Amino acid sequence: MSFDFMTPNKTKNSTVGNYAIVETSGTQFWLEADRYYDIDRINANVDETVTLDKVLLINDQKGFAIGKPYIKGASVQLKVMAHKRGPKIIVYKMRPKKKTRTKNGHRQELTRVMVTSISNGEKPKKATTSAKPNTKKPSTAVKSSKVEKTPE
Repeated sequence: MSFDFMTPNKTKNSTVGNYAIVETSGTQFWLEADRYYDIDRINANVDETVTLDKVLLINDQKGFAIGKPYIKGASVQLKVMAHKRGPKIIVYKMRPKKKTRTKNGHRQELTRVMVTSISNGEKPKKATTSAKPNTKKPSTAVKSSKVEKTPE
């Protein structure tokens, strides 16, 4: 008996790359760069860029960054590709022996987005050309150990 569901998939590349887990419209999505996803309708026009700030987790070359609950300064840039509707779902309600039947259909409004970039909010460090030596002179002030008392 083997437990294949517990072992990682060996056919895929073991290094997934950069990904982020973000929260939008009450659900969490695993997003990777340069891929498209269908999420709930966003109020944005086609070809606009949308920024998601509710980033829960980021995995990049440096390692994991986990927020409590969100990572400060982290963001995911999305480009809106199209607005569409999901597949039709049929809702059928019936009460037996009562001749009561209702049939409704529902199509979810979706937005197809492309993930353009994932940033963890760190600013790139500026390279220093030369280290400045400590030019401050030590102070020669003498501290007094006597404490003056005020008359009461």
